[in-house]
Amino acid sequence: MGIGIESISTYLPAYRLDRKEVFKAVGWVGSNYLPGERTAANYDEDSITMAVAAAMGCTKDVDALFFASTTMPYKERQNASIIATALDLGSNVTTADFTGSTKAVTTALISACNYVKSGNKVLVCASDCRLGKAGGLQEIAFGDGGAAAVVGEDKLASIDDSFSLSYDFMDNWRIDEARYDKAWEDRWVRDEGYKKFIGESISKLIEKNNLKTENIARVCYPCLYLRDHPKIGLSLGFNENQIQEHLFTALGNTGNAYPLILLAASLESTTEGDRIIAASYGSGSDALLLTARTRYPSEKVNKKGMPYEKYAAYRNLIPIELGQRGEGIAPTAVSLLWRDRKEIMALVGSKCKKCGTPQYPAQRVCVACGSQDMEPYSFADKTGKVFSYTEDHLAASMSPPAIYGIIEFDGGGRFWFDVADCEAGELRVEMPVKMAFRRKYADAERGIYGYFWKAIPEVT
Repeated sequence: MGIGIESISTYLPAYRLDRKEVFKAVGWVGSNYLPGERTAANYDEDSITMAVAAAMGCTKDVDALFFASTTMPYKERQNASIIATALDLGSNVTTADFTGSTKAVTTALISACNYVKSGNKVLVCASDCRLGKAGGLQEIAFGDGGAAAVVGEDKLASIDDSFSLSYDFMDNWRIDEARYDKAWEDRWVRDEGYKKFIGESISKLIEKNNLKTENIARVCYPCLYLRDHPKIGLSLGFNENQIQEHLFTALGNTGNAYPLILLAASLESTTEGDRIIAASYGSGSDALLLTARTRYPSEKVNKKGMPYEKYAAYRNLIPIELGQRGEGIAPTAVSLLWRDRKEIMALVGSKCKKCGTPQYPAQRVCVACGSQDMEPYSFADKTGKVFSYTEDHLAASMSPPAIYGIIEFDGGGRFWFDVADCEAGELRVEMPVKMAFRRKYADAERGIYGYFWKAIPEVT
């Protein structure tokens, strides 16, 4: 077998921001308007949690993990190692962060191919959660999301070749201290950036492999200019049926996750032997040539609306009152987090070898039979159901009421968890749930983000 993609998975937050509602709220600032909606991460989600969510749908028997993002929560603490810990990949994996551009994901894929040549397997994760100023174009253009792909054997698609362009082109940029992206004039970005760079990388890849456009079943690339998106492909000689739909009106520009999301969408409609070109954009462009081996099954998506006022509060665009209960945050016990990292970050408990009872937190002595013969047991990938729950209208919460309860896992084991992506009145006893890695708190004073697992209702 050759080098390629073994598995691919995408993650889209449950919430959507209707661009019409944004325009109603802050349209008075300017004339920015786009059709459709965009994905919006919940208040407890960030680039790390969305990358973990995407990676949960991929094979985890890997030797390395590469993480691509322009919105990494930590500047000095490797973000890829946090993801690897949450996935319980062990300490003998190579981890690396790829950043600085929205084409970092394709750079990571190309690097992964080179790493695989030495007999290794790489999990490439990509995620972005970018912030635009209220009333600006970026606020409605950006979307939040994650994607992941395992690069190893070509079970899903082979990666046959690539072509890379690198330009110090200032279209979007963000300095170290800034919260928001800066952007140059639209026509400049569209005509000198998207049109030229994507067109050049794809055409050079086709030329390099002595192909013609009719040899390609599907070509996918990002572009936030809706009328110009098809023009890029048509100018290269592709017809409209070959050009992958941009998904911009449904998701927004999800940054580093965007090329993988488009690739996954392309693989849904291809058959074995179809050639695909997937291109990225940002400080140049990378184009990859792939051959489909099997069709990628579409994923279920949970979708619900998010009012603009909530979005603005979640992004700290407007301050909200959490009361005295929400003012104090206990300091993170870093030494305890290190010792119990498998329990806290990877949700690993224990299972009795004698009676088979799963338990969380991990126990030295079985609570069921008293045996001391225990083994590690992961709850992160287990589904379960709501045994009991509470809607707490007094507890401090960014999304009141705070909802939490006892989750009974399929296969055994119970524990108390917060429930996310759920509104008041939606939860029911016996409702199926799955686990999601989420941000538990943000300690701004000490510069620490705390993570743990929450329960979220299953999409049926």
